[in-house]
Amino acid sequence: MTYSIVARDPDSGALGVAVQSHFFGVGSLVAWAEPGIGAVATQSVVEPAYGPRGLELMRKGTSAPEALHRTLADDPQEPYRQLAMIDRWGRVAVHTGGSCIREAGHRVGDQMTAQANMMRRDTVWGAMEAAYRSAEGDLADRLLAALDAAEAEGGDIRGRQSAALRIVAARDTGSPLADVTFDLRVEDNPEPLRELRRLVDNKRAYDKVDAGDELAAAGDAEGALEQYAAAHAALPDNQELAFWHGVALAGVGREEEARELIRPAIEANDGWGELLRRLPAAGLLPDEPELLAKLLYDTG
Repeated sequence: MTYSIVARDPDSGALGVAVQSHFFGVGSLVAWAEPGIGAVATQSVVEPAYGPRGLELMRKGTSAPEALHRTLADDPQEPYRQLAMIDRWGRVAVHTGGSCIREAGHRVGDQMTAQANMMRRDTVWGAMEAAYRSAEGDLADRLLAALDAAEAEGGDIRGRQSAALRIVAARDTGSPLADVTFDLRVEDNPEPLRELRRLVDNKRAYDKVDAGDELAAAGDAEGALEQYAAAHAALPDNQELAFWHGVALAGVGREEEARELIRPAIEANDGWGELLRRLPAAGLLPDEPELLAKLLYDTG
């Protein structure tokens, strides 16, 4: 019912898993990854406990092949399971039980494995591995390319419904913002891969906002402005990003440009205006009544 891919980026050490299925909320069942530990995809007659169990074994230093072996050893439903693991060193292991509904199989590549069951064609997993290997970009780009390749080969015989992407860092720093690069789920959508890509684009833009916030808090107004501008350029129709880009422009004295971005947001939702009034007290906008009036009101 599912096709998925687990992989480790050999350059950054990041670990990831991506999945698509005709089944509601596939991400919470199939996709597991922990910073600096490994990634797991558990599917077919899915046993979600295999995700935490595999990660726990790898956290203790067990290799992915050994962790997979131990996980399946006492399972009477092993013939119906499909399970893939990758550890922090890029060692991979995958199992496709003999009773998985055809077409079912897997393909192992360099620090990755693609697996699928209940597919329209038996070419799906091979196409995923080839697409991942040849794709450009970061780990997210390559994982999404593998999912697209699976769909191009016919994908799940029942169609599409949900998808997920989880990517974690090579090391656990204790900071979720730094350690979990992507944790995105499309629970129920007629075009889950298209929606997943849209969410990835949003996440990348909002990451720039986070970077801008950190720079602003450190007193680097120009650096913050650069990040807010990049985020807004990535999602030009997003009112949130337009508003904060405008606030950053106002903070460096570019009032006219700021107003052009802030006013449309206020006109669409007066809550943005009230938020703007509160920013001087929080130190996020100069406490200048004339500036505030210029940003808030149509002065002709």
